[in-house]
Amino acid sequence: MKLSIALCCALLFNTSLFAQLNISLPAATSIFDRHQAFNPEFYPNYGDEFRTSLGTPGPKYWQNAANYKIDVTLDDANHSVTGTVLITYKNNSPQSLPFLWLQADQNIYKVESLGVAQTATGGGRWANQNFNGGYNIQSVSIVKAGRETKADYLISDTRLQVQLPQAVKANGDSVQVKINYSFIIPEYGTDRLGRVQTRNGWIYEVAQWYPRMCVFDNVQGWNTLPYLGQGEFYLEYGNFEYNITAPASHIIVGSGELQNPTEVLTAAQVNRLKQAKQSNKTIMIRDESEVTNPLSRPAGKSKLTWRFKCQNARDIAWAASKAFIWDAAKMNLPNNKTALAMSVYPVESAGDTAWGRSTEFVKGSLEHYSNQWYPYTYPVAVNVAGGVGGMEYPGIVFCSLRARKKSLWGVTSHEFGHNWFPMIVGSNERKYAWMDEGFNTFINTIANTTYNNGEFGNDTTGRYALAKQYFSDRTESIFNIPDVNSPMNWGINSYNKPALGLLLLREEILGQERFDKAFRYYINSWAFKHPTPWDFFRTIENYSGETLDWFWRGWFINNWKFDVGVADVRYIERDPARGGLVTIELLQMMPLPVTVQVTQANGKTELIKLPVEVWHHGSKWTFRVNSTDKITSVVVDPGKRLPDINEANNIWATNL
Repeated sequence: MKLSIALCCALLFNTSLFAQLNISLPAATSIFDRHQAFNPEFYPNYGDEFRTSLGTPGPKYWQNAANYKIDVTLDDANHSVTGTVLITYKNNSPQSLPFLWLQADQNIYKVESLGVAQTATGGGRWANQNFNGGYNIQSVSIVKAGRETKADYLISDTRLQVQLPQAVKANGDSVQVKINYSFIIPEYGTDRLGRVQTRNGWIYEVAQWYPRMCVFDNVQGWNTLPYLGQGEFYLEYGNFEYNITAPASHIIVGSGELQNPTEVLTAAQVNRLKQAKQSNKTIMIRDESEVTNPLSRPAGKSKLTWRFKCQNARDIAWAASKAFIWDAAKMNLPNNKTALAMSVYPVESAGDTAWGRSTEFVKGSLEHYSNQWYPYTYPVAVNVAGGVGGMEYPGIVFCSLRARKKSLWGVTSHEFGHNWFPMIVGSNERKYAWMDEGFNTFINTIANTTYNNGEFGNDTTGRYALAKQYFSDRTESIFNIPDVNSPMNWGINSYNKPALGLLLLREEILGQERFDKAFRYYINSWAFKHPTPWDFFRTIENYSGETLDWFWRGWFINNWKFDVGVADVRYIERDPARGGLVTIELLQMMPLPVTVQVTQANGKTELIKLPVEVWHHGSKWTFRVNSTDKITSVVVDPGKRLPDINEANNIWATNL
């Protein structure tokens, strides 16, 4: 009896006896269900002439367009914007529209807004309960043949409905809507816009600053989810002409390109901009010593009007300040094209360890993304230092004036990465944050490893530790609208987990070459269009030639966990020279391909790659090892490339 007890204890604590006696390891209970994981029914509908089963826009794909002409005045005494927007809306859909829906996002700052109502008592990132702002709409009118007719309209929180006296007809008819409005710029604008006081004056970062058309598409019709803060935007593409009148002491930068530099800049600044357009090194347009020098602004006028154009964009934003240092450099883009990288920042942010490197970072990140994925499409890219921690708009981004070194690189690269997702690939951020934040975080990871010989290199290993964060008992599915995700899961579900999913596809499932080509195909197919998640899934599958419904289902739609371990090690006829039989087991619902490292007593080590299809047969898979000596160790995922929630069962070892 004592011998039996001793043997049992030894079996519990000495894995070598398992191998020597050819006894299976104690097994946990698997919850894997192959029928659910590999269920052949995945897509909710078949492809059609609008969105094909290939995952691309069909021959009858359509989307509406919105062109904007905007004239506003910035009053820096009361921090207000006042002006007019004229929208030319083109209805390319196959049905007439008797009314229009617009976004009125400034209304989130009204104390009676839905955004305020759904803010927890403890506050939060999107809360601004001490400020009562929003749009002051003076008039809404329909313009036809140059004549304005008062329109009936209804404001519903952050949405504005305009009733049309005559429906805008299908297949190319258009209508013009003119709105006179004003609003106060909040100091804190849900981390997307605002103003901050610096040593030499206020910095204004102005976004969501004009009523914008909601998207009307063939998926949902009018997309009218309210703006609550966490969910971002879904917008139509069009051309913009906008004019900003401000005190002459201000420098203004914005989306697109300045049309009248000789009217709003000094002769020296105009000349320096010309130099910057030819220089790979940063050129100072307005240096620190000039910020408080009146001669750095045109003389003789109290106000100036800055005129900008931005083509084929879904939005525009701008920034203004007396306090701006300004520098710029040339960006080299594919097909021998160039664009201008610029940065504006206060003296507090200057220096080679801070914003003095900003334009270098803008240039480096945009050149990388352009060569790797799709060419940058705007003539200028502006990085603005201010109170906003990090927010993106076409051709311009807002980043924290406190960012330094690696954090400045990180936020600059991330916010400009958004020019690909969702500025070029126009997904619905209000519903699917992971299609812009997650895809962008993925391309950021690749840029981090390449910029300046890996100066800010990103370690993509350590996924066991990440898995414990991404798959804790409190995590949620990625496939939720952003505002439904709890604050603690916002970063995981919108940024990190979808980015890791694409890395897994690239590194472990499809391989780098096949994935990169498929991803570029997706970008090219949906550039300046509106893809859904199902379009993305179909595009990657069709181009790569791989059925990936098991991956989409487990990683993006459900919240399945991955846990694989060594279940058994045996020898054929108990003779190591005849070969080994290794059994691994999938204990959770998420299937993935697996690499197993097997080491023999003679020192020979072999890597065995098992495709995801081995799990078609159930939770356990046994494979043969052509061993000639005793197996001393079996390691599942030796490179720790997979998000395994339990590494304790990944190693089987024996001491000979």
